[in-house]
Amino acid sequence: MAAELFGERGYDAVSLDDVAERLDVTKGSLYHYFSGKEELGSAAIEALGTTWTARLAELVERVGGPPGVRLRVLVREQLIVAVREHPAGLGLFLVPDAWPDAQRAVIKELRRRHDRLFRDIVEEGVATAEFTVTSVDTVLQCMRAAMSQAPVWCAGLADPALDTALDELADTLMMLVGQPPPVPPRS
Repeated sequence: MAAELFGERGYDAVSLDDVAERLDVTKGSLYHYFSGKEELGSAAIEALGTTWTARLAELVERVGGPPGVRLRVLVREQLIVAVREHPAGLGLFLVPDAWPDAQRAVIKELRRRHDRLFRDIVEEGVATAEFTVTSVDTVLQCMRAAMSQAPVWCAGLADPALDTALDELADTLMMLVGQPPPVPPRS
C-alpha cells in the first residue's frame, strides 16, 4: 500500500501522514518500524520490486519450454501485474532519478534484476535462432515502453475486454522478436 502511494504521487509528494492514513495506522506506529520516510520508501520499493521479480522468475522456471513460450508467458504476466495488480506501483520504477540517492540505488538494482529476466530469454531466443531481432537492446526498450504504458491504455477496460487487450498487447510484443500471434482455434 505504501508503494502504491509513492507510485501514485511520487516520493516528494508523499508524507508519513499520508502513508499512515492510507494504511489506517498512526504515524507513531510507522516510526516504530521505520526511522523515517526514506527508510519506509526503500522498504516499500524493495518489497514490491523483489516480490514482483521473484513471481516472474518463478513463473518462467515453472513454465519451461522454448524461449518463445517463456517470453510470452513472462510478458503476459508482467502485463497482468502492471495493469491489474499494481498500476500505481509501476510508477516507482519508471523515474528513479526523481528519488533520493538511497532509493535510486535500490530502484536501479531492482530494475536490473527485472530486466535480466527478459534479456536472458531474448538473448537465448536469438542464440537458438528462434527469435529474429534488429537489436536485443532495442527490442527490450520497446517492450518496456509498451508494458509501462499498458495501465494507461487499459484504463477503464473490464473483463473480457481487458483480457483481450492484454492478449493482443502480448501478441504484438512477441512480434518484436519475430513470433507471430498464435493461430486461433477453428470453430
